[in-house]
Amino acid sequence: MSTLNIVMVEPEIPQNTGNVARTCAVTGARLHLVGPMGFAIDDRKLKRAGLDYWHMLDITYYQSLDEFFEKNSGNFFFFTSKGLHRHTDVTYPDNSYLFFGKETAGLPESLLRQHPDSCVRIPMLPGARCLNLSNSVAVGVYEVLRQWDFPALQNQGQLHEGSWPEEAL
Repeated sequence: MSTLNIVMVEPEIPQNTGNVARTCAVTGARLHLVGPMGFAIDDRKLKRAGLDYWHMLDITYYQSLDEFFEKNSGNFFFFTSKGLHRHTDVTYPDNSYLFFGKETAGLPESLLRQHPDSCVRIPMLPGARCLNLSNSVAVGVYEVLRQWDFPALQNQGQLHEGSWPEEAL
């Protein structure tokens, strides 16, 4: 099975991190939280946003980006409003890491300068600063999974009462 990794660098808002945790749990993506964070991991708002999905989550914590890079290697992609390439124009191989920065400042520009060809952008109207962090993660995750043809994900739902008409199938 393919591995997708989401890296949140210094997240500040617990609800966003909880929403990202839920996205990771339902898609099988691994979550990496890089500190310092703007909240405690036991924050009630964090747990509420993730609802009852915490048991499905593969999560690792790091004190700093230096610690993260010491312990991980793979294909790194940096989601930033400063990116040179559209997120849909990149091919994401197995063991991809999608990086997202903190809500108020994004990823450090020193990190972006080191990886210019791996900086991707979600297109927006001119003058718009950025999408909400948890929405950006969802957009990135589902683009990668679309390219991988949604491995291991359930691709068809069922009605609660009755079944779909035969012609719909």
